[in-house]
Amino acid sequence: MDWQEHRREAHALGRMQEFLKQIVYGGNDGIVTTFAIVAGFAGAQADGVAQIGGVAVLVFGLANLFADAISMGLGEFLSTRSQHDLYRNRRISEMQEIMDDPEHERMELFEILRQRGVPAGEADTLTTIVARHPELMADLMMTYEFGMLDPDEDNPALSGFMTFLSFVIFGAVPLIPYFLLDPTRQTFWLSVAATGAALVALGIVRWNATGERLVRTVGETVLVGTVCALVAYAVGALVGG
Repeated sequence: MDWQEHRREAHALGRMQEFLKQIVYGGNDGIVTTFAIVAGFAGAQADGVAQIGGVAVLVFGLANLFADAISMGLGEFLSTRSQHDLYRNRRISEMQEIMDDPEHERMELFEILRQRGVPAGEADTLTTIVARHPELMADLMMTYEFGMLDPDEDNPALSGFMTFLSFVIFGAVPLIPYFLLDPTRQTFWLSVAATGAALVALGIVRWNATGERLVRTVGETVLVGTVCALVAYAVGALVGG
């Protein structure tokens, strides 16, 4: 059975749920990183960004946007690849331990089942059955002993691309006013509003994917972004003041 297709058709789990981590991680970091440039420039000048110029904001903003997006995407790629490597190596070791010392591994599985509320008699029966299938036993031990899920369905290249794409799409929003208008103080506040709208949109994406309370998902996303933006503005004001 194709379990990915089954999850999409039977449980309505789409691409957004599959790549929610990459979308939220890349999107939030993109918004914060780009707005940090705008806020840093604004904070560095008492009279606003007009004295610095919109070109400078765009140049630094776009440079950081794409450089960090590539870095984030490649970082996600390498991270996922590392998870694959770690899981495979650990599972090989676990299989070897099952072969070398089956009784010890059997006792570990028995304890795992007992800790999850299975009565002793049933736990012993289940352990005896599972122990006859070393591959299944290794999978269970990887999940419950090491807390590691099989990452084979995770595509490192696609995960990296989704992180990159989310970073660029959401991270470009704070710069939009500087593409359209002259760099005045009003433009900066329009960038603030655009940044807030991007954070709200990202929170709505979380809500749509998770089904959690809208107030919580949007509130958390906006709060995290606001704190980072205030820090960027404050650093700019301290350094430039």
